[in-house]
Order: sequence, then structure tokens, then C-alpha cells
Amino acid sequence: MSPSNTQLPPRKRAGVNKQPNVVKSKNKKHKKKKSPFKSFLKFLLIVIILAILAVAVYVGSMALKVDNTILDTGNDNQVAPEASAKIKPVTMLLLGTDYRPKTGTHLTDVMMVAAFNPETKSATVVSIPRDTRIDLDGYKVRKANAYYPNFLDVASDSGIPALDEMKVMFAKYMDIPIDYAMVINFQGFSDVVDALGGVNVNISMDMCYKDNADGTDIDLTEGPAKLDGEDALGYVRYRKSSSGCKPRTKESDDFSRNERQNEVLHSLIDQMQTFSGVTKLGKVIDAVDENMEIDMEQAQLKNMIATYWNISKDNVKFMPVTGNWKSPYVYLDDEVVDKAKQALKDEIAGNSLSTLSSSEESEAINP
Repeated sequence: MSPSNTQLPPRKRAGVNKQPNVVKSKNKKHKKKKSPFKSFLKFLLIVIILAILAVAVYVGSMALKVDNTILDTGNDNQVAPEASAKIKPVTMLLLGTDYRPKTGTHLTDVMMVAAFNPETKSATVVSIPRDTRIDLDGYKVRKANAYYPNFLDVASDSGIPALDEMKVMFAKYMDIPIDYAMVINFQGFSDVVDALGGVNVNISMDMCYKDNADGTDIDLTEGPAKLDGEDALGYVRYRKSSSGCKPRTKESDDFSRNERQNEVLHSLIDQMQTFSGVTKLGKVIDAVDENMEIDMEQAQLKNMIATYWNISKDNVKFMPVTGNWKSPYVYLDDEVVDKAKQALKDEIAGNSLSTLSSSEESEAINP
């Protein structure tokens, strides 16, 4: 190495004392030592920025997906500004049919009338037992779940869509105007549960039913459980045991089924509003899109999603109406039906949360 290199420090030789003060070159800047804590903060800031960008991209892609789904689902009619679900209460008839590829039937085993209020950010949902005897002027006496398939059968001749017929009939039955109707088949229900990774319930009793004809295989054990889509469907549908079950399990009436439907819906609301649920929104939209029919305008669907996406489950009141079973019908108690009608009217008027105490709600559900 050349001895003329003056940038190297003097070599330490034995017997020579090191100078106590070394004068540094004026041209060389003093380098500050990096703080490990500040470096960590910078790294954390980068991670946060990347996370925000990822969320923004995800939300944007979900908004696009919702738009594309709505274009395939709702109709393209215009919505007047004063009729927007963001500012006006909306009523809906919600139907769940037993249609599956293996059965081809369209009985509405789930029937709910719902009222939504944007001012109180709340909803009231009344469940109608499937075997309810309905006797209305202008309609043949039938079980409630038999009207929709009948309307489907005559739609081509009458020119009136089955959903329109159902809205008119249930508006008369519940004594409120019904704005929209939606029907989703059981396959869609099962797919939504699977899209969310299952649903948490507390099974009230053992349930067993097997039917090789349509592939039904219900085998549930009492106690807390997380059910996949197929088992959740069996849970809400279970009525009685079959000969293929040993031992046979207890029967379940319409009222217990409605309670289980409400339990599952509450649990699904919880699932949807977790971070995990939000990240699975795309799969949920796909499941709904393929198995749902609705007569709502596309713009109104967007208004509903924007207004009620994060609705609190505490602001969703389920009111299963009760009565007496006398084969082959359920005869509803008039007093209970009147309370259900009034609860829907209160929701529309914006009085639901402020006027119903917890004791009144309990009385309405269990008179």
C-alpha cells in the first residue's frame, strides 16, 4: 500500500503513545448514529401506507363488483330523489324458496315482511310461518308457502309477474304498502353461509332427517356449533325425523323454525360486519347474484347497500308471529298479527326504537 495515502489513520506501533486529541479533517462531515426506534417508526409508517393503499384498492374493486352485480340483478328504472332509500323508509317482502336443482320446486318456506328506516338506521322483520292459513278476499284459501309457485304457474297467462302478485297479496294481508319483493333460493342461502366461512348457532336439540330423493341429510347435535352452508340450511328447515334416523329426534314446529331463521340471520349480520366478513364480500355477492331475483331499481339497490350495510344487529327486530297448529294449517292469533302489523307501521313512521321498550318487544314476540 502506498505510504502517501494520508486518508488512513496512523498505524499504531508498539511503544508509541496514542495522541490524546486527534484533529479531524475539516472537509469530512460528522455522521450521526441512526436511532433504531426512528428506523422502526419509518418502517411502520411504510407498512401503514401500504395497508391503506391495499384497503383503498380493495374497496374500489368491491364497489366495482357491486356495480356489476347490480346491473345484472335490479332493473334500470329511475328512482326519484325523494324516493331514495337513503331518505325514505322502504318495505320489502323477502322470500326463501325450497328450489334446488334436485327438486325444481318453488315453495316459499321462508316468508318475511321487512320495514327499513334510514333516519333511525333500523329495521323490523316479521316472519310468517310457512303453513299459515291465509283467507283473503280475491284469493283461494291456501297455505302461505303455496301462493308463489301458483303465481309462477299462471304468470305466462296472466302477464303478471309472481313477485308482483305476492307483493299485492302480502300488502293486503299485513295492511301496509310493500315497495319491493325479493326471492332467494335455498342454494343461495347455503352458498352465502359458505362464502362467510360458516355461521355460529346454538342448536337447541338433536336433529336428524334423511331423504335420498332430494339428498337431504340433516344430522345435528344439541349445543354450540359452527355450521357450513348445507348444515345451516338443514338447521333452519328441520321439521321432523325420518325412518333412516336411529334414534329418531323430536319434531319441530313452524314457530321454532322461524326462531332458528332469526338466529341464523342475526349471526350472519355479525359475520358480515367483521373484518373477515368484509374481505369475503365478493364471494357473498356472487352467491346472491346467482340465486336471487329482485324487482328493485339498480340505483335503489345501491342506496340500500350504502344506507344499511353496517346496520347494528341491535337495531334489527325480528318478530315471528305465533298461533295454533291444526293439521294441515297454522292458525295465527289475531292479537299477535295485529302487534306485528303495528310494529311495521311504527318502523315506517320512525317510532320503532323510541316507543318500544324491551318488555313490549318481549310481549310482542311471546304473548
